[in-house]
Amino acid sequence: MSDEPPQRKASFGATMKAVFWSFFGVRKGRDHARDVATLNPVHIIIAALIGVAIFIGVLVALVNIAVAQ
Repeated sequence: MSDEPPQRKASFGATMKAVFWSFFGVRKGRDHARDVATLNPVHIIIAALIGVAIFIGVLVALVNIAVAQ
């Protein structure tokens, strides 16, 4: 057995897609298992922060639209 960490080969786009589906709350078991094996943990954190920023931005925009009317 090797002491090297497993190779993470998923792209950042694949990570963004996985994080989006996680926010939405829909993941299949086989997709989750594939994500665990291929996604880079640093990419997951960055993608989650980007997702949260977009989510907050959309909420703020919707509130501004609702208040303006």
